[in-house]
Amino acid sequence: MSAKIIDGKKLAKEIKHDLAKKVMQLKQRSIIPGLAVIIVGEDPASKIYVKRKKCDCEEIGIESFEYSLPEDTSEKDLIELIERLNVDSKVNGILVQLPLPKHIKEDKVICSINPGKDADCFHPMNVGRLSTGRPLFLPCTPAGIIELIRTTGIDISGKECVVVGRSNIVGKPTAMMLLALNGTVTVCHSKTKNLKEVCKRGDIVVAAIGKAEFINENYIKEGAIVIDVGMNRLDDRLVGDVEFESVSKVASFITPVPGGVGPMTRAILMKNTVLAAILQNESII
Repeated sequence: MSAKIIDGKKLAKEIKHDLAKKVMQLKQRSIIPGLAVIIVGEDPASKIYVKRKKCDCEEIGIESFEYSLPEDTSEKDLIELIERLNVDSKVNGILVQLPLPKHIKEDKVICSINPGKDADCFHPMNVGRLSTGRPLFLPCTPAGIIELIRTTGIDISGKECVVVGRSNIVGKPTAMMLLALNGTVTVCHSKTKNLKEVCKRGDIVVAAIGKAEFINENYIKEGAIVIDVGMNRLDDRLVGDVEFESVSKVASFITPVPGGVGPMTRAILMKNTVLAAILQNESII
């Protein structure tokens, strides 16, 4: 048995193609969706990611506003910038690239973003809306994961879903979205006992723990769908949290790293930005 590859690049391209059409229609009504991306410091991975987001904006027709701030930027100055963007009508979505330097409190910064411009869906108000089944925006990586699972043609309803990782950015919101689609969800973490046995129950396994090739074939039951959220450097290779070679011999579907979840995360960010532009201009649409 050899798993089918779930092509995140291809799906992201299709989503962006549809968004480009929608943006063209909005521009005919003098509405130009705009995304402001703020990066603080010189983290190489963050810089690459921001560059890719800028390319996505250009591809779709979204106006991109980039703010590259020095490492020693104060929390106060960062929040003042966000507050200016909150009231700037040209900016529909705001994204602060994480991680931030240690002297800046991430929670405080996230809470300063207007929830209606929270393109990443990190604000507590948007997280609350998601948890109660009334989302304004969908969190980018979890929403991308759901779309990738849907391409397999397998119905999530009634399936055993195992999420390995409980971060606020991926693990928890992914679990909530799977639950909303009637999956039976187990969230695993560093204190989970018998992790292999728990994972092996999963019809769908989402690996999001940040440990290179941690999940091998012994964690996966035959025929499972495996979504690898990890992005790790190992011996000059870019690898996920899943040991691709061994797991692909057991699973029915698997995402590659790179080319799986990453492109989808950015595609959903673009989707949220366009939605924000529509919601903020409802009176003239």
